[in-house]
Amino acid sequence: MSSGGFWPGESPPAAEHEDAQNGEAPVAEPLGWPQPREQEPQEEESKPEAEPDAEATVEPEPEPESEPEPEAEEEEPEVAPAGHIPGELDIPDGVAVLEGSPSGADRTVGVVVSRFNGEISNRLLESALEALAAAGVPEERVTVMPVPGAFELPIGAMALAKTRRYSCVVALGCVVRGETAHFEYVAGEAASGLQLAGLETGVPVAFGVLTVDTAEQAEARVDKGADAARAALEMADLFSQVREQARG
Repeated sequence: MSSGGFWPGESPPAAEHEDAQNGEAPVAEPLGWPQPREQEPQEEESKPEAEPDAEATVEPEPEPESEPEPEAEEEEPEVAPAGHIPGELDIPDGVAVLEGSPSGADRTVGVVVSRFNGEISNRLLESALEALAAAGVPEERVTVMPVPGAFELPIGAMALAKTRRYSCVVALGCVVRGETAHFEYVAGEAASGLQLAGLETGVPVAFGVLTVDTAEQAEARVDKGADAARAALEMADLFSQVREQARG
């Protein structure tokens, strides 16, 4: 290698020295010389499109439609249970009215009571005696006659009524439905026989016999003894008024 050799891109030192001696300023090379070769723009590698996020693409589930609130049902008026419902009659003015009152003044009462189903019969009797006492019937004016069962109530009531010593008769008992037709015979004959006793003697006979399907139903109705006692007194007072009107 010669001593005057140099690397590419470098000015030979001799030339620079000669230029300086000749008074010529060395030509300054432009900045950035030598310029690097322009690199061809590399095409950006096409990147595969990112798959959309699964969570982002999941459509939100529609909210379940809220069921409309049920409209408040109007409360139905309470219906009284079937049975005898007390009430007042609308009788026009100017019409003669005969109406009895459950007063025990000067009344003598006979009570015929069935021993069958004695637990219920006892409570019926207790209820009836309390009602008679509340109406003013003295104990000495009350006679109680027990009979074997409800089937014997009519003949017992007939016997008391025929004496003409009692203003009215109260019949008490209980018949519970069983598995045979016995219930229909006893209940039916008791009802018709007690009515017959009143019709034949003219003495009011009150029906205080429970005819039920279960013992629980009977226990819930033991106050019917008091109802029968008051009904008997009312009818006795009414019959008294009818006789007085007939005499007058």
